[in-house]
Amino acid sequence: MARIYKKHGSSFKSKVALEALKGSRTVAELCQEYSVAPSQIFAWKKQLEEGCDKIFKDNQKDNYKEEIDRLHKLIGQIAAERDFLELVLKR
Repeated sequence: MARIYKKHGSSFKSKVALEALKGSRTVAELCQEYSVAPSQIFAWKKQLEEGCDKIFKDNQKDNYKEEIDRLHKLIGQIAAERDFLELVLKR
């Protein structure tokens, strides 16, 4: 018989991982309260610790550059279509 696993949302995982990271309660207490295995809590805690640097990383500059490049391409396409339509309408 196959075992059925619960699927937890990201907000639940982050809540449990943050509580584990705080250390105000033991992992055993968290396991009992949230009905989650200790290994799962340790895994979520590790993911949180490893992923924290991404939260504060200054990647907005990269996002802006990509968006600006996309918009420039779109402007060029629209300008070419406009020029073509002007030529067709003048005939």
